[in-house]
Amino acid sequence: MAKFTEALTRLTGNRQATVDTVTSAPAPLQPIDLTDDAVVAEVLDLAVRVGEVLLASGTAAMDTAEQVQFIAATYGLAQCDVDVTYNSIVLSAYRGPTRPPASTMRIVHYRSMDFTRLAAVDRLTRRIRREAITPDQAHDALTAITTAPHPYNRWTATMAWAAMAASVSVLLGGGFLVATVAFLTTMVIDRVNRVLNRFGLPFFFQQVVGGLIAAAPAATLYTFQDQLGISIRPSLVIAAGVVVLLSGLSLVGSVQDAIMGAPITAVARFFEVVMMTGGIIAGVAISLRMTGMLGSTLPPINVEVSTITQLPILMLSGACASVFYALACYAERRALTAAFLGGAAGSGVSIFVQTLDVGPVIAAAIAATVVGLAGGLMARRALTPPLVVAVAGITPLLPGLSLYRGLYALLNDQVLIGLTALLSAFGIGCALAAGVTLGEWGARTLRRPRILMRVDSLRRPMVRKRKRRVPVTEK
Repeated sequence: MAKFTEALTRLTGNRQATVDTVTSAPAPLQPIDLTDDAVVAEVLDLAVRVGEVLLASGTAAMDTAEQVQFIAATYGLAQCDVDVTYNSIVLSAYRGPTRPPASTMRIVHYRSMDFTRLAAVDRLTRRIRREAITPDQAHDALTAITTAPHPYNRWTATMAWAAMAASVSVLLGGGFLVATVAFLTTMVIDRVNRVLNRFGLPFFFQQVVGGLIAAAPAATLYTFQDQLGISIRPSLVIAAGVVVLLSGLSLVGSVQDAIMGAPITAVARFFEVVMMTGGIIAGVAISLRMTGMLGSTLPPINVEVSTITQLPILMLSGACASVFYALACYAERRALTAAFLGGAAGSGVSIFVQTLDVGPVIAAAIAATVVGLAGGLMARRALTPPLVVAVAGITPLLPGLSLYRGLYALLNDQVLIGLTALLSAFGIGCALAAGVTLGEWGARTLRRPRILMRVDSLRRPMVRKRKRRVPVTEK
């Protein structure tokens, strides 16, 4: 029985996700010589480089600090102070009363939504804990991860972004024509922004260009729809493009930082989200003004309430939007299935709750909580970071239509309606991020897999039996 328990523990430990392993402070599986300055510096550099990948991928500051401290503690640097801000990581390790503390700092110069790289670093963290590899081996593995090319080519990512926009347009109530226009428009946005990024244009102006392109084709087709013999709702095309542009922002990370106790990073990230969203609004507004100068006026936005009978097709659209977003961010195959299920769950719960007349903000919060909980639990099956499932799952629920509705009202001198719609979009965004945070907290609270509980139940009777026998033998 003892051998079976040991084998079972070893088996479950090899399949234990980081959400479970990092929650407890590890014993130094590979203790280093704390008097060797070179080795200590190597461990500190390894820890902050792991944190750099996590922070660049949108991970919350507190989660990044926890991972950094976990890496250092695994090698014996248990007493560490970690300070993670918007784009920097500072790590200081205590080495005893007779030696000065060792410190290092890392600046994050980039933002990368490469979910494959994030998952690979997640696996490396588990490998460091499980196999007790040396710092030099861990450094080589991390360098191979950060220098590896994307698993898919750029055109695959472009087609995924376009397919995501088409799925979002169907989720909002559009038909085949709206989905086709959203697909082609988003493909143009992605390719143009890639060229502008190659020239070093700041990301704010890339968002402006993206908003301009998102509105121009829809407005043009609406202007000439009688001549072309078509009928199109331009608001759905524009909203789908806005959702694609919003999906690359770190909204979840900013709200998580505010909730979890990292206000400086939260303010910096949230200000970045506001600025980039302002760029999208500016681009769409410029396009609408140009359309108005040419004598074309877009129609008022009609909001259609989804019904239960539409639930299957809307859930499928939300699931497709999530999986295409994950594919566009270079997620692994195992993560695509989890993203699909997360998107279906989030869309289904949101639509069902909205039919109960509780309002879009509460519906978004409930749906995001389900997505966050599901992401944390499915991370154990797919062994992928919960952030991948959570961000992909709430992407179809981003308030692109509310944002466009508010902008349209402001441009038509409907100030009260416009401000109400913009505040509604702001509330939905915050509700989505807060719901994901609550759901992930719930997943961590339920972090022990059932099979590990069985192992503990096998151990306890043996321990009790030994404790009872010891006093008897002493007598």
